[in-house]
Amino acid sequence: MRQELLSLPKGLAEEVSKNLVMVARLIDEDPEQAYAYSRIALRLASRVAAVREAAGFAAYATQKYSEALAEFRAAKRMTGSVELWPVMADCERGLGRPERALAMAGEPEVQKLDKAGQVEMRLVAAGARRDQGQLEAAIVTLQSPELASSAVQPWTARLRYAYADALLAAGREDEAREWFGKALEADKDGATDASDRLAELDGVEFVDAAVDLSDDDEIENEDLAQDDQDDQDEDDEDDDEDPAEVAAAERATDVTEYYDEDDEEYEPLEQSADDADVRGDKA
Repeated sequence: MRQELLSLPKGLAEEVSKNLVMVARLIDEDPEQAYAYSRIALRLASRVAAVREAAGFAAYATQKYSEALAEFRAAKRMTGSVELWPVMADCERGLGRPERALAMAGEPEVQKLDKAGQVEMRLVAAGARRDQGQLEAAIVTLQSPELASSAVQPWTARLRYAYADALLAAGREDEAREWFGKALEADKDGATDASDRLAELDGVEFVDAAVDLSDDDEIENEDLAQDDQDDQDEDDEDDDEDPAEVAAAERATDVTEYYDEDDEEYEPLEQSADDADVRGDKA
């Protein structure tokens, strides 16, 4: 890529390289934003093969398969390389043309691919078989020396996972569980969800702690709201009492509290007219 960019004026090369860096940085976490940067680079340097390839992958990540295929074909014409052959075949699958993907799997270009490219082509071909409803053919397509090998390569986890998934789709659950386990053993980078698939087969359910916590908080808030309402009701009851009755009750309490029959100095408090009226009304 660096060599290709050197063919551009210095300022233009720097601008293009900045956009390509952003494509590479965002393509996994924000494909749409990566696609936007790829379009800028494409406008600036459409005759650079690396730019066409980056634009192709950005379009592929956003499922714009027709656009991606056009960019990959352009990059292939510019470089003469066949390394994009598997992803071009997968674009055909994305466009609903699995028969074309299978035809590409039988072309001489496949023999020119390195081992990783050949495994990728096998995965695409198996996917095309499944698109056509040919589950057993997909399983046979994935059965290869690379699958049987105990050595772990960058493609091993994905190959084993695809095989397990095809077995499960065919109703061969025990074999699928075994191969999901093997995929998990090889998946050091978490490229697959083999652990989740195994748990699903074993009937294990994961509880979302955040949801439970939210439910607990909701219950607690309801309890607090009820307590506040009870306090408010008590305050309202106090507000409804007759002030004259409250005053009489307080004076009666004073008499009771300070009365002592053994106290010679005790003199009963005189009853006020208001208190008499209140007690008379009560009677």
